[in-house]
Amino acid sequence: MSGYESIFRPGLFEGQAILITGGGTGLGRCTAHELASLGAQVAIVGRREDVLAETAEEIRSDGGRCDFETMDVRDEASVTEAVAKIVERLGPIRGLHNNAGGQFAAPAEKISASAFRKVVDLNLIASFNINRIAAMHMAKNEPNADGERGVMINTASIAAFEGQVGQVSYTAAKAGIAGMTLTIARDLGAVGVRCMTIAPSLFSTGLTAGIPDAAADNLTKD
Repeated sequence: MSGYESIFRPGLFEGQAILITGGGTGLGRCTAHELASLGAQVAIVGRREDVLAETAEEIRSDGGRCDFETMDVRDEASVTEAVAKIVERLGPIRGLHNNAGGQFAAPAEKISASAFRKVVDLNLIASFNINRIAAMHMAKNEPNADGERGVMINTASIAAFEGQVGQVSYTAAKAGIAGMTLTIARDLGAVGVRCMTIAPSLFSTGLTAGIPDAAADNLTKD
């Protein structure tokens, strides 16, 4: 799906179970397609069953392996249950791409504390929680030849470092994701679980679908 030669060594992802939050759309969907094409058993999770089912069917029709489970990343019990079901069906999770998130645009003087909190809960708190729960499962995995039990990749944003007007809550949340990464990596290094964060710039996805056409011209199309 990517249209470029893979930089990964052959067989690296073959048979590996990888969990992708927000896997039905946007970056999560593209990641699911790419990893499945490299032999991974991808498990996509999100709130909309119809979107997840459609993406899973796309991947399967291309010869990939894809499972899905509905969950609300903001709900601790929902995340715990969904991840447990995926582990039961697919076996040990070796990778996590945490991609769920969203924002509410409003300038600092107009956004309420409750609206600010909702964005932080959806992006930062939910990211920590899925990291925590995935790490609990990964810590039980048998280590590979390099002593590694799993890898977690969080999605922050360029907004974490270059927040724009109206992004105060989103910027704070994404900066929090970037900030917690090193500590999580240090905490989990002892058990063989790596953690890192990527910070994409603008691209065309569900989150940016409602922006004006003039601004959309600046997006990088898939």
